[in-house]
Amino acid sequence: MVKSIVPIGSKTYHKEMIPVYFQRLKDLREDNDMNQTQIAELLHTSQTVYSRYERGYRTIPVEHLLILADFYGVSVDYILGRTNIKEINKNKRK
Repeated sequence: MVKSIVPIGSKTYHKEMIPVYFQRLKDLREDNDMNQTQIAELLHTSQTVYSRYERGYRTIPVEHLLILADFYGVSVDYILGRTNIKEINKNKRK
């Protein structure tokens, strides 16, 4: 059985190894009934650039990651796949 090879930036990954945050970006957007253009406007970027974040062709800048985490009410760790806990404990920040 041949595994799919996917280019991400200058590296290639087996499809099973693609970082989870690319899928999480798309899932969060769709769960909020938003399209890529709307999220791109929130980030002050183009739809094309945002699409590249979701597809893994471009690394998302930290400032965009922080904006999206705040907007969706999740932690950066959730977006990056470091935890599966979606909700953040707002009391912890105080």
